[in-house]
Amino acid sequence: MSFKIVTLSENTAGLGVLAEWGLSILVEEDGVRILLDTSQSVTVAHNAQLLGIDLSTVDKLVISHGHYDHTGGFKDVLAQTGEIDVLAHPDMWDTKYAVYGEFQKYIGVPFERGELESMGARFKLSKEPVWITDNIVTTGEIPMTNDYEEIDAGMFVKEGDSFRPDQLLDDLALGIKTEAGLTVILGCGHRGMINTIRHLQQVTGEQRVYGVLGGTHLISANPERLARTVADLREIGIQKLGVSHCTGFSASCWLANEFPDEFFMNNAGSVLELP
Repeated sequence: MSFKIVTLSENTAGLGVLAEWGLSILVEEDGVRILLDTSQSVTVAHNAQLLGIDLSTVDKLVISHGHYDHTGGFKDVLAQTGEIDVLAHPDMWDTKYAVYGEFQKYIGVPFERGELESMGARFKLSKEPVWITDNIVTTGEIPMTNDYEEIDAGMFVKEGDSFRPDQLLDDLALGIKTEAGLTVILGCGHRGMINTIRHLQQVTGEQRVYGVLGGTHLISANPERLARTVADLREIGIQKLGVSHCTGFSASCWLANEFPDEFFMNNAGSVLELP
């Protein structure tokens, strides 16, 4: 049993690949390839070619949630994968907006569902965890179980002429069971990195957590939330912490200082092989 995780797109980039605001991570298990998200535009298809990854060999596509920076590269990816099952939550198709005072911006999926289906996307929408292999599972809906992780107050769903707060129930992550313990792959972590880890511990029955990678949505976290996140990560006992995308510079520095041996910047081009 071997696992490899390749970050195809992220805000920052290693040598020879492109960066953009977004995220896409490829997970490989013994020849099975699962792509989490498609980033914002062209970087996934571009970087895959540079890294020698044939997207036509991807077996499943998972969408962590219905924001443009995780779905904007959808058409470029489908052009290479052809027909493919797409695992996601039904709420990925909500009309999602960022609203801060007078500022309003559509931030949902930038394509119509029918357009993507005509290119080969077979949407398999579920609110429950979905086991993709014997060792890789989606979270399904993530319960908010602690008292300090909160959803960004600027996230809304537009219904007619009015807005309601978006609870981001479509916020999914991947859990990977390995001999060293559980590795969690986050899209954005809108419902909380710790909430997500705790939920996957229950879903998988694996209490040991080896690693956490991806977007943690700590970009606007206050010092109290950062301190409590660090305390919980220490209690959990992670051995690898690779942050990306919506973590933010300040939170990344904080985590790097608190976890000097475990921390790394999980940027575009990063490759991690799991024990």
